[in-house]
Amino acid sequence: MAGSTFGTHFKVTTWGESHGKGIGVVVDGCPAGLPLAASDIQGYLDRRKPGQSRFSTQRKEDDAVEILSGVFEGKSTGTPISLMVQNKDQRSRDYGDIASYYRPGHADYTFDMKYGFRDYRGGGRSSGRETIGRVAGGAIACKLLKTLGISFLTYARAIGPVSIQSSPEELLHGDLAGIQQQILSNPLYMPEEAPAVQAQDFLASCMERQDSAGGVVECMITGVPAGIGEPVFDKLDANLAKAIFSIGAVKGFEIGDGFATAASTGRSNNDALGSKDGRAAFLSNHAGGILGGISNGAPIVFRAAIKPTPSISATQQTVNTSGDPVEISIRGRHDPIIVPRAVVVVESMAALTLLDLMIGHMASRASSLEQFYRDVR
Repeated sequence: MAGSTFGTHFKVTTWGESHGKGIGVVVDGCPAGLPLAASDIQGYLDRRKPGQSRFSTQRKEDDAVEILSGVFEGKSTGTPISLMVQNKDQRSRDYGDIASYYRPGHADYTFDMKYGFRDYRGGGRSSGRETIGRVAGGAIACKLLKTLGISFLTYARAIGPVSIQSSPEELLHGDLAGIQQQILSNPLYMPEEAPAVQAQDFLASCMERQDSAGGVVECMITGVPAGIGEPVFDKLDANLAKAIFSIGAVKGFEIGDGFATAASTGRSNNDALGSKDGRAAFLSNHAGGILGGISNGAPIVFRAAIKPTPSISATQQTVNTSGDPVEISIRGRHDPIIVPRAVVVVESMAALTLLDLMIGHMASRASSLEQFYRDVR
C-alpha cells in the first residue's frame, strides 16, 4: 500500500491497523539534539484518545506511547524515531457482520474495489485510529517549532449548527492562556463556554435520534516568519490543504476568508500594508497569512470541515457484497462526533507541513548556506 509517508525533509510514515497489535509512526529527518521524552508526545495523544467523554467512543485505550529508537539520554540522535502505541481494547467480534456488507459513509466499498480485499475490523488503515501516528509525529514537530517561537491555537469553531462568536483576530488579541484553558476544559474543545454548552445539548439530541454530527475545526499559527513555502507546486497553503484533506473525516478546507472571497471585491479583500517597527506589516488578514503560496508573516488561519460520524445505530440502506439490498444498524463503540478528537490531528498535520517546508527553506538563499557553513567551521 503506497501513500503512508508524508513530507520531504521531515518525514512521517504511519503504520498499523485499528485492530492489529499496535499502531505507530517512524519519524525521519528530526534534527539531532532536540530534548525529547515520551511525555512530550503523550500530552498530544491524550487529546485524541477515546473515552474522554460521552461524546467519544467508549473504547478503553490509554494510548501510551513507547519510544523505540532515535532518542538517547533524553535527546534526538538525528536517526529515525520510531514510536508505538499498543492496541489493548479491540473487540473484533463487533465487526463480524460488516464483512458481508458495505457501510454507508465508510471506505468499505472503495477498499474492495481497489484491493479486492479489506480489513473490516474497525476499518483497518482507514480507521480514525491511524491518526495516532500523525499526532505522535506532529507532537515532535510542534516541540521543534516551539523552539523557533511558533505556536498553535486549534479548537472546534462549530459543532453542527452551533458556532463560536469570536473572530480569529478577537481570539488572538484576547487572553490566550484563558482561551487555551477554556478549550481544554470542555469535552468539545470549544473556546467559548456558552456555545460549548449549546453544542453539548445539540449532540445529546443527535444521540437520542441514533444520529451523529459534524463541525468545523479552526487552526491559527502565530510566529511564522515571512518567506516559508514555495511559489509553484509546494505552496504552503496547497501543502496544508493536502495534509488536512488526508485526514479521513475532512470534506472541506479553506484558508483566510476562504469561500467568502468569492463574494468580495479586490478593494475589500486585499490586505493593505503599513509599517511596524521599521518593517512591512499587514493591516488585515483576509489572505490567512499566505500570499503566492508563501507565508507573509501574519498569523496563518485555516479551517477544516469535518463530516458527521458515518457509524450510526439508526437504520440505513446499503447492499451486501453480492449486491443485494439490505438494511443495517451499526452496533459497537463509535464517536457520535469526530470533531473534538480531530482538533489535535488537524494541529499535528499543520505542524508537520510547516516544519517540513521550513527545513527546506534553509537552502533558499546562497547566503544562508554560506552563513551556516561559516558558523560550523
